[in-house]
Amino acid sequence: MTAVVLDGRSLRLEDLEQVCLHGRAVALSDGAAVAVRNSRSIVDDILARGDVVYGINTGFGHLANVRIAPSDLVALQHNLLRSHAVGVGVPFDIATTRGIVLLRANVLAAGHSGVRLRVLQQLIDLLNHGVHPVIPCQGSVGASGDLAPLAHLALVLVGEGFVHGPDGEPEAAALALERVGMEPIGLKAKEGLALINGTQAMTALGSLVVQRARRLARVADVIGATTVEAKLGSHTPFDARLHALRPHPGQVDSAANFRRLLQGGDLANSHTECDKVQDAYSLRCMPQVHGAARACIEHAADVLARELCAVTDNPTVFSDGDLLSGGNFHGQPVAMALDYLAMGISELGSISERRIEQLVNPRLSELPAFLIEDSGLHSGFMMAQVTAAALASENKGLCHPASTDSIPTSANQEDHVSMGPIAARKALAVLQNVESILGIELLVACQGLDFRTPLVPAHGPRAAWEAVRERVAPLTEDRYLAADLATASDLVRDGLLAAVEDVVGQLA
Repeated sequence: MTAVVLDGRSLRLEDLEQVCLHGRAVALSDGAAVAVRNSRSIVDDILARGDVVYGINTGFGHLANVRIAPSDLVALQHNLLRSHAVGVGVPFDIATTRGIVLLRANVLAAGHSGVRLRVLQQLIDLLNHGVHPVIPCQGSVGASGDLAPLAHLALVLVGEGFVHGPDGEPEAAALALERVGMEPIGLKAKEGLALINGTQAMTALGSLVVQRARRLARVADVIGATTVEAKLGSHTPFDARLHALRPHPGQVDSAANFRRLLQGGDLANSHTECDKVQDAYSLRCMPQVHGAARACIEHAADVLARELCAVTDNPTVFSDGDLLSGGNFHGQPVAMALDYLAMGISELGSISERRIEQLVNPRLSELPAFLIEDSGLHSGFMMAQVTAAALASENKGLCHPASTDSIPTSANQEDHVSMGPIAARKALAVLQNVESILGIELLVACQGLDFRTPLVPAHGPRAAWEAVRERVAPLTEDRYLAADLATASDLVRDGLLAAVEDVVGQLA
């Protein structure tokens, strides 16, 4: 597999996913190397002239007016990293950590940071050698960027801090670098600040969440279609003529998916003479709700795709020799998009929980109570619906926006912050909850199909049922269900979509 080539301008969400999840190698473009050298020469010229410039020979934040003697500039960079590495909480996982390193390298590759080429190459080497810094996930308010997480990353470059060791335990960075044949580097003026100013922690985590959410939206259509068949629901609400009159792209795509998934089989024709007039909203309005969720997800993807290649340094170095102080490190655009993303994902779970109730409640489904024979002696999926309800309720709290909060920091110099990293972590938590909710719906929908035999479901639900039954047996009597729920959640994350698309073709 060819390397992902960084130039600071063309990195895509798909590239990030390849590097983070599949270990794809990273290289630097020739043009980026030239731009990095040129930007460093501008910093060196400023130092030679003795000009006083923020971020090069001054303190930071509230201490910006303190001039630093030339003999102390190297110590200043290392002190900056040590003092800012104050993260707490569990570390980011390996995939997110790789994303943070990749995005910081991509920012430097744009040639507006004033670092030496060696600093950038050290970041790339971390990725290619599989040296993953231990970066605590809490401690950043999202302006001046993700200072604490990025400081933990940057310390590893100089041989301090910790990395994830081969045995899963933290390993001293110096030992890890030696193990792979790398040497610690010493930082020069501007380089410490250039390594920690930016939105790369919130953006890396948010980007991985949004890519999973894109797939989850298609999976939600698959599972919803399976419930339609198990519930003997109508296919009419998915008619293309209806959605042409309200052409929101996500709604149109979701309805098209349902039409594709619900082709074939004989369940739909088995109840054409029933006296039911309309299905509940949780079935009938799936394209509208799933489509709105898709709009949230795609908005977040659009914001994050831009942020991947955004220069978030301060001060920023320009090729004409200017250094401009601004606020590109502020995470507000990303934070607000991630809050919106969490809301969209949450709705996929909220409506799924209601479909679960439609199946397990005998007054609504006309199926055995809680989808098990001899109910009373057996409780069936009674408590699985309770778990789904608990997760859906938890998501309501998680969807309270982080980006509407701000606590001043740095002696009120940084008096408005984004809380973007909190928004990213909440979006991930919502995503994981919804994957579990949809996993529960998948199990109960397949159990419902079992009760519809010998009638055959449509092609998409049939493929979903087969994928589940390869891993989870029908529920004929009460058993330990937590393991089945975990298996279903895993299938939602990876496996179900591919199994169904092999049969019906790629979904929108």
